[in-house]
Amino acid sequence: MKILVVDDEALLVKGIKFNLENDGYTVVTGSDGEQAVELAAAGGIDLIVLDLMMPKLDGLGACRRIREFSNVPIIMLTAKADDMDKLMGFEHGADDYLTKPFNILELKARIRALLRRAKPAEKEQPRDELRCGHIRLDCTARDAYRGSARVELTAKEFDLAELLMRNPNRVYSRDALLSAIWGYDSSSDIRTVDVHIRRLREKLEQNPAEPEHIMTKWGVGYYFRY
Repeated sequence: MKILVVDDEALLVKGIKFNLENDGYTVVTGSDGEQAVELAAAGGIDLIVLDLMMPKLDGLGACRRIREFSNVPIIMLTAKADDMDKLMGFEHGADDYLTKPFNILELKARIRALLRRAKPAEKEQPRDELRCGHIRLDCTARDAYRGSARVELTAKEFDLAELLMRNPNRVYSRDALLSAIWGYDSSSDIRTVDVHIRRLREKLEQNPAEPEHIMTKWGVGYYFRY
């Protein structure tokens, strides 16, 4: 597995690279947002660890440009603990978020989780598909479709859609979704769920303003209606 780590703090990059290579990963590094886009575009990257505040092009801009050609899992790093920074990261296509300083063990755990979820199942296994109306999830290849058109979902967006579709009419609170999809227990991150639900509606519903399937139970949470 090849991981791209991009941060303008040279010592931090060196420490992350050392720890990930000790775990058997191949690590490519960069120090600014433009390098992040160039290295991601070269291909062969399985996951990106991307700093928010960088020279030339910041992490949000780099994330947005990478999402134009790649669905690779992205973990954003930031020195800020502001919830708005997290929401902006998710808006631009990030899959996960860590605030500096962080425990390297937590970073490695999140990398393993994202890689595990992003890895397609073996080809010889039967196709695992979920269908409802115009929405189809190919859970074997982790591809999503609205009608006949393939839709690009981030790793977390796919996980969220799959969980809801596998459990139709079950209402999940925001806290329950944070725990199941992101592994968080803090209610301070509940707007993360709202952002991802809105993005799923924009990508999968025929009319996001009047969703047919990805529904809200006001005051409770979200559910999938068949």
